[in-house]
Amino acid sequence: MLDRFKRIFGNAATEDEDSGRTGDHDIKVATCALLVEMAGIDESFTAQETETILHILKDTYGVSGDHAEALMAEAEKELAESVDLWQFARLINENYSRDEKIAIIEVLWQVVFVDGKMDKYEDYLMHKMMKLLRLSHKELIDAKLKILHGNP
Repeated sequence: MLDRFKRIFGNAATEDEDSGRTGDHDIKVATCALLVEMAGIDESFTAQETETILHILKDTYGVSGDHAEALMAEAEKELAESVDLWQFARLINENYSRDEKIAIIEVLWQVVFVDGKMDKYEDYLMHKMMKLLRLSHKELIDAKLKILHGNP
């Protein structure tokens, strides 16, 4: 599972990026957009949340530091121009397996709990993400417990 993420989020430019076609780069942006949306949902996008997202992009997905920052900036821009999260979830649903989508939910939980608590907006958005990514409530809760018990 992580091998596929590392391939998608790898440091090298892909053919899709070089040719201007949609593809892996768009999936990277879509995944990062969900992380950015989660970090900002409580109207308090902290430096700690930024560092957590950059850490996830670099360590979990193998993105270089500069590329991670550029990816995050592009995701923020795409979010500002979007009407909702469906466009991002659609790309993920079309390209990721169920296990890969669960891995995304797990890193979203990491962003939620970076400050040690979950507010009502984060809870709402996690349930919305569960539905958008076509996952079950059990998968959502299992991912949450995995993160809370320190098994990321």
